[in-house]
Parts: sequence; structure tokens; C-alpha cells
Amino acid sequence: MDRRNNPYAPGAGLQPPELAGRDKLLEEATIDMDRVLLKRPTKGMMLLGLRGVGKTVLLNRLYGIAEEKGFRTAKVEAPEGGVLPQLLVPELRRVLYSLDLKAAAGQKVHQAAILRNFASAFKVKVGDIEIGIDQARGEADSGNLEQDLPILLVAVCEAAKERSVALGIFLDEVQHLSPEELASLIVACHEVAQRNLPLFFVGAGLPQIAALAGNAKSYAERLFTYPEVGQLDPVSARAALVRPAKHEGVDFEDAAVEEILSVTERYPYFIQEWGFHVWNFAPGSPIRRSDVEEATPGVIAHLDANFFRVRFDRLTPLQQK
Repeated sequence: MDRRNNPYAPGAGLQPPELAGRDKLLEEATIDMDRVLLKRPTKGMMLLGLRGVGKTVLLNRLYGIAEEKGFRTAKVEAPEGGVLPQLLVPELRRVLYSLDLKAAAGQKVHQAAILRNFASAFKVKVGDIEIGIDQARGEADSGNLEQDLPILLVAVCEAAKERSVALGIFLDEVQHLSPEELASLIVACHEVAQRNLPLFFVGAGLPQIAALAGNAKSYAERLFTYPEVGQLDPVSARAALVRPAKHEGVDFEDAAVEEILSVTERYPYFIQEWGFHVWNFAPGSPIRRSDVEEATPGVIAHLDANFFRVRFDRLTPLQQK
């Protein structure tokens, strides 16, 4: 069939045409956002799951919902190597400027000076962060991340509260944070929560984050919820595969659907891969089981050369063996 009309979207963080099986999680997160806006206590959220289950897709969807609700948002992806200050400063600077501190009620415009101190202490190079204010001496400039990050995050949340809005922080690949960075982030979220300031935090990463967070700070288990993002249930997996094709006027035989759900084990990313390649291989509608069986070796070869090769090539020789 014509690849121009192929509705499937295999890729890192790409929004699938049918985000099936995540309605409950999205509803609960949306309610939590509303609670933040109503100045009610709310836990942060850590999305846990293996590669390919759609954590980044969910993070992006929640980010979009927060934007629609008027949150001021900061969205970053943690790379390996530990550079949290360099990631956060530009985003929080953008948030402060969006709050129009010069016109803020009261005299709490020293938040920008705190950001400047923090950037200087951690040698973050960023554009002009002067907003016509005096230096906030001794605030967030110790160079100790666990001491300075809470001061900075509290300051930004106070600025958001002054303007009757809320801050949303969305952090992907949390497992790449260093132990010091993870502990500092937890302490900062805890300090904001204790002051009942308007923050909604969403992190996403591999399943070990829950243990890493607990090891970093024992109260992390009470500070966040840890929803597990995994395989789709059979009904949702079928919807993720069948509905996008149906919108294009293409049907699947039941046997073809069952074959794809079996070989993909209902993992969202692999459903997109098989849907994409089987669509391109099949001569027309309906897509038959024989189409799936004949296309599958090519899908596996494609995954071996791309999806798995990137990970395999990063292993040591002993790990590869």
C-alpha cells in the first residue's frame, strides 16, 4: 500500500495516531494539575517503564495538557554525564521572563537575581539574566546543589504564585541524573511541597528510578507517585493497531491482528513498527496474516540494524558476548 498514507509512527517519543490504554493515567494527572491550580497539595509523578512503552509520549502529552491549562512549563531531557544546572537554568530563565517580573505585584522581583546567582555558582553560560534588580546576596550561590536548587525552585514557584499561575517541570530520562542531582531535585520538590507552592513535577525513566529516588532521600516514596507504564492490555493494543488503519479505509483480518499482537507482545513501540512495515508490505486491504508473516523477517532485520544496534554497539565486548 501507499507509504504516503501510512498512519503509523514508530520513533522515539513520536505521538502515535492512537494513544490507547493510557486514559486512566492521563485523567489522574489532569486532576492533579487542577489541584495544583486550586492551591491544593499534590504529589509529583515519576513514570516508570522499559524502553519502547511510551513514557516520553506520555510526558509530552502531559506537557501539552499543562500548557493548555496555563502552566508555565520547563521541559528537559537529562543526558548522561550530570548537567542538571545547565539544563534547568535556561528553562527557568524563560519561565521568569514569561511571568513579566517587572510588572509583578509586590517587590519579589529578586527571583531573577537568585537565578543569576545560581547560574554563576554552577558556571552556567546563558543570555542576559538581568531584570534591573539588585544582587540577592547569599541566596543560591553556595555551589552546593542540594542547598541551592531548593532556593531557586522555591523562588520561581513564588514568582508563579504572585502571578496566580503554576509551574510545571517535565524531566525525561531521570535515570541519567547523578546521585547528587537526583537528591537535590527531590529536596527541591520537597521544599516546594512543604510551602504549598504551585508546582507539578513529572519525571520519566527506567524502572530503577523508584529505588534510586528512595536511596537518595527516604521520603521520596511519599513525595511522588510511581505509575508503571508497560505493555498494553489486549483491547488497547488492538485499538492502537486497528484504528489508525481504519481511519485510512484499511482493515485487518482478525488473524493478522492476533499475529502482530503476539509477535510484539503488545509493546506500544513494536506495535507501531509492525504496523508501519506491514502496511508498506501488504498489497491492499484487508491486511492478512500471511502479509504479517512475510513482513516480519524484514521488521526484525530493521530493528537489528537500528533499534537494537545502537544499544548493542554501546556495550563493552564482555557485555556484547
